[in-house]
Formats: sequence, C-alpha cells, structure tokens
Amino acid sequence: MNLAILGATGSIGSSTLDVVARHPDRYRVFALTANGKAEPLLELCRVHHPTYAVLSGAPRDAKLAARFAQHGTELLFGAAALEQVVMDRRCDVVMAAIVGAAGLASTFAAAKGGKRVLLANKEALVMAGPLLTRAAREAGASLLPVDSEHNAVFQCLSDIKAVRRIVLTASGGPFRSAPIESLDTVTPAQACAHPNWVMGRKISVDSATMMNKGLEVIEARWLFDVPAPSIEVVIHPQSIVHSLVEYVDGSLIAQLSNPDMRVPIAHALGFPERIASGATPLDLTTMNNLSFEKPDERRFPCLRLAYAALEKGGTAPTLLNAANEVAVAAFLEGRLPFTGIARVIADTLEAVPTNAAKSLETVMAADEQARRHAAAGVLARAA
Repeated sequence: MNLAILGATGSIGSSTLDVVARHPDRYRVFALTANGKAEPLLELCRVHHPTYAVLSGAPRDAKLAARFAQHGTELLFGAAALEQVVMDRRCDVVMAAIVGAAGLASTFAAAKGGKRVLLANKEALVMAGPLLTRAAREAGASLLPVDSEHNAVFQCLSDIKAVRRIVLTASGGPFRSAPIESLDTVTPAQACAHPNWVMGRKISVDSATMMNKGLEVIEARWLFDVPAPSIEVVIHPQSIVHSLVEYVDGSLIAQLSNPDMRVPIAHALGFPERIASGATPLDLTTMNNLSFEKPDERRFPCLRLAYAALEKGGTAPTLLNAANEVAVAAFLEGRLPFTGIARVIADTLEAVPTNAAKSLETVMAADEQARRHAAAGVLARAA
C-alpha cells in the first residue's frame, strides 16, 4: 500500500513511520507533508524516499526543492498540494494527522477520493461531521479512527444497534487534583506536562482543559452515528483502559494497552488484520489499581461547552473548535490565562450566530467569523 502522511513531522507522523518501518513488505511511503519544518521533513525524505514531499505553509523555493530531489523526492509547496497528493491515484492510504482546522480540506479531499483515511485529525469531524461522513460514504472511502479512544471503541464494537453507551476515558491531565483556584496561574510549561502521553503543545493544553475529550465526544457522534446522550466521559488517570462500549444486555467491553499511539496506528493500518506495533505489552500483574471518576465541570468547563455545541448543532461545533484554537494559541503565547480559554470559547459560542452546516464553504466561513471574534476577546482580556 502507498501511504501519505499528512503532518509527518509531528508525534503521530513519527509513530506512524515507526510502525511502517516494521512492515516494509506491506507499506511504501508515497508522500510526507509538513507545514514549514523543512529540515525535519528533508531528513525524513532522506530515510524514506517518498515520491512527494509537501511544505504546505512555505513559499516556493527552487534551491530547497533541489535538495529534496537529491533523495528522489519532488517537493511541492502550498496547501493545495496536500489535496493533490491525497487525490493521486497511486495513493492508497492517508494518515490525516494535521492538527486543527488546517487539516480539514485535505482530509475531506482524501475522503472524496475514496481513500482509506486514518483519522488522527479529530477537528475534521468536529467541524464537518455530516459532510465528511457523507463524502466518504458516497466515494467508498474508509474512515478509520486513530485517536486512542475512538480506535478502542472501534475495536470493541460488534453490533452498533445493540450499544447502550460509549464511554470515552480521559486521564484528567496535569491538573486533575490541583486546587481550582490555582488554575488562573498555570503556565504553558505546566499545561504541556502531560502525565501519561507525549503529545504536541496544542493537544497537551486541550488535554489539560479536557477540550480534547469534548472534541472527541463530537467526533464519536459522527464516527459511530450515536446520539450525544449515549456518549459518556470518565476520568481514568492510569490511561490503560482507552474506552469502553456497553451493550443493552449489560455487557461492558473495554480495550486496554499501554499509552502508546503505535497501538491504534497499527490497528488502523492493518485493519482488518492485526500487525505488530512495537508497543510494550501490558503486564497485568503490575496493575494493582485501575480507577474511574466523573469529571468535575467546575474544573473542566470546556467539556460542558463541547456537549452544548454538539446539542446546538449546525456550525456550533465549528465555532467551538475555532475559538478554542485561538484561545489555546494565546495561552501558549502568554497572552491569555489558562482559565481564560473556556471564557473566550463560551463568549464566542454565545455571540456568533449558528447556521446550518450546508457546505464546506459554510463551515469555513463560520470558522473565520469565530476566529475573529475570539481574537477580539483575547485582546479585550489582555487590555
């Protein structure tokens, strides 16, 4: 299979390449992409020799392209090149791992192209769930979840019609037991210090606010076609049980593994077969305590906001995601306190009108409007 990895220089891209390298007889790296990290991308091309590389956020540079050509790789520039490589008839599988709204267009193109889409970009379903799932259905594409929680649900499903509820687990992040009054002074370094997972800065902050879990609730709604009241979130600090599915007969089926993204990546790559991931197996005799608890809405208001946006429907989840991306960026840059993230999102959801999500253009217009309002909200709080 020829594989395109969108977001190859991130943690998901790195884990995917690790799994692929263990199965050289099954997979060939067809395309690798990055936003602007030319040197890390060049090093990956030196090792994997893809047909194409893409720098989606960089201007055309002939000298740089010549350096990639030395490794047999044609370097393309601009966001449109992402869609070009995923739509190429030689591309079979697309790892959609671009973080945030920036990954929507290329993920949508891969679905319309009938590809096997390994979905690590949850924002695509958050922003355009009905549109993306319909496009995949019409083109015969496969949407296979890579998020550890959704992949766990996927592994536990046997009869979707008999499902009573889906339970997504969350670690609770670094502030699960911190005094609530201390959250105003949280630093970016503290928020990015996840206790169990190694992730990028943005998704680490999302984990700390539990917006990451809120986005996953919306993603699960469209991925598994279940109503929001049937999707529950519980905190599981050990990050061993990745999700559970409860059936109408009272059976509760869980998927367990060490917190290693190579496990869901290998499952999605090999499906319906099982292939080696390289992850360390669980030692059940060392697991003396697996605990679960309800999330505290006072500590994690972003989770409540995500459920509210899902219930409202239309472009509300798009507004939620856009405001969150703006607010998290401001927090990481020191322009907004940690607790200001939820406030900016709540204000944006209240102030920006929600419309029917009729097309990708409608979704992107809502995204832009929400970003403008959220950015103004950040400035007002900094004044």
